[in-house]
Amino acid sequence: MATIRFTANLARHRPVPVLLANGETLACALQNAMKDDALLASYVLDEQGRLRKHVNIFIDGALLRDRIKLSDPLTPNAEIYIMQALSGG
Repeated sequence: MATIRFTANLARHRPVPVLLANGETLACALQNAMKDDALLASYVLDEQGRLRKHVNIFIDGALLRDRIKLSDPLTPNAEIYIMQALSGG
């Protein structure tokens, strides 16, 4: 089962528990983890189910590869970190 953690910047706006979810891909795990929390899902994903522009996800310490379909495969005990991406100069 994958563990999904959020950085503290989201916790400033609302409580964010550590989530546990099954899924062979990142998309499946996120869907399973956030199916009952539309507000949290809207922070991470846009209306087409794609990763929002200013959000990054790391899987087992590596930046995800597929921002569109979220098809990155997960190990059974994957550690997923969701954070706000920094932009600007």
